[in-house]
Amino acid sequence: MRRTALAALCLAAAATAGLTTGCLPGQDTADSKPKGPFAGLSGGEIAERAFKATTGASSVRMKGRIADDESKGTIDIDLALDRKGRCAGTMSMDGQGKADLIRTGSTVYMKYDEAFLRAQSEGESKADTDAAVAMLAGKWTRMSVKGQDAKDIASFCDLDSVLGDVSDEDTAGTARGKSTRVDGTPAITLHEKDGKDSYTAYVATEGTPYLLRIDSTSGAAEPEHLTFGDYGRPVPAKKPVGKIIDLDALGG
Repeated sequence: MRRTALAALCLAAAATAGLTTGCLPGQDTADSKPKGPFAGLSGGEIAERAFKATTGASSVRMKGRIADDESKGTIDIDLALDRKGRCAGTMSMDGQGKADLIRTGSTVYMKYDEAFLRAQSEGESKADTDAAVAMLAGKWTRMSVKGQDAKDIASFCDLDSVLGDVSDEDTAGTARGKSTRVDGTPAITLHEKDGKDSYTAYVATEGTPYLLRIDSTSGAAEPEHLTFGDYGRPVPAKKPVGKIIDLDALGG
């Protein structure tokens, strides 16, 4: 079955991490007489403009909470990334601790706090967990993007996978909603249903019609969201200063 456009974009934004998303329900009352920005355009036509602008971006900052289908938990991300494979930001699993992530060139750098390491060491012995915490907590590590262990992590930095190319997805079922604001930016809402999944997108009505936020809800699953911003801005991805632990060397 062909996915709706908003469903495809919401899923593409998380596919790089092996995730499926549901995102928060938004306003669902359509303007009876559209006026102002995008006057006379249908929801599908607005969606097409938004997808073209968004998928053409050279860089973006993506922030929100998405579901991890593998662990049945959630991942919180705040990540800036560009089409050159550079990225910088943070991530957290089920709200337990934090990991800093940088990719520049062919190297992935990560720094984990103690809570993150302990949460990810579930099933390991106390001695092994304590040893990992002592060695890694609060310290920068590095891995080659060509290494097996870094592939999944590096995929977070693949902007093409994150934004995807959904310009030719079905926008016929996209309904135009009310005007609103996202973090102070004027926007218009778009709504779609895809089976039991409901999606609401927020598109900028001033300047370039970028996607600003996408929310969804899926049955009994916890509502989730992704926001998009800082389009076209340089990504602050630089090699960390100081001592860096080479995880490839340790693993070899």
